[in-house]
Amino acid sequence: MPIRSGPLGALVFDFDGLILDTETCTYETTAGIFAEHGETLDLAWWHSTIGTADHPHWSKVLADRLGRPVDRATLVARREARRLAVLDGLPPCAGVVELLDAAAAEGIPTAVASSSGLDWVGGHLDRLELRSRFGAVITRDDLGGAGARTKPAPDLFLLAAERLGVEPPRCVAFEDSPNGVAAAQAAGMVVVAVPGPMTAGLDLSAADQVVSSLADIDLAALRGLVVG
Repeated sequence: MPIRSGPLGALVFDFDGLILDTETCTYETTAGIFAEHGETLDLAWWHSTIGTADHPHWSKVLADRLGRPVDRATLVARREARRLAVLDGLPPCAGVVELLDAAAAEGIPTAVASSSGLDWVGGHLDRLELRSRFGAVITRDDLGGAGARTKPAPDLFLLAAERLGVEPPRCVAFEDSPNGVAAAQAAGMVVVAVPGPMTAGLDLSAADQVVSSLADIDLAALRGLVVG
C-alpha cells in the first residue's frame, strides 16, 4: 500500500452509475431483449461486468444461451433506442453538481475515469453540461479502445492523475462497483464507494469509505481520508 500524505489534490469520478445512473436502465433494457427470446439475463453475471469492459458482449451470452447466432447489430440498436429514451431524461446523480461546485470553489481539480468509450461518456457529459467541469475525461479510448485494459486494472486512474498533474495518493476516487474500487486502490488512490441501485447489494467494503450518496460528501472529510 502506498503512503497517503499531503493535501487533497484531486477528485476522480467514475461515470456510469456514479455521475449518471446509466446502469439501471442498461440492465433492464438488456434483460428485456433476453426475455423476448425466452431467456433470463443472469443478474450475478451482470454485476460482475459493472465497471469494466473486459467481458463478453451480452449478445454473445444470449447467443450461447440460445445455441444459435443472433443478429447483434439489430439487437444492440433495439436496446440502445430503449435505454436512450430513458437516459435522455435523467439528471446527474444526487450530489454530483454540488461536489463539483465545492471542488471548483477551492481550486481542486477533477477528472472522470471510465471503462466506457468517449462517445458514450462525453455525449452524456455534454447533455448534462458537465464536461467543462472536468480537467480530464479519461476513457478506454485513451488506452487503446475496445481492447484496452480497463478496470479493475489501475490504468484509467493512473492516467487521470497524470493528466491532472497530481500524485495518485493525493487523489480521492469515487466509485460504485467492486471493479472500480479495486482499480482505484491499485492506482494508490483513496477510494469512496457510492453504491447505486444496481450495485447497492455488492461488497464495496474494500473502499476507504462507503456513503449512500455523493450528497453526503464534504471536502473536509475527504481531507481527513487523504491525510490519514
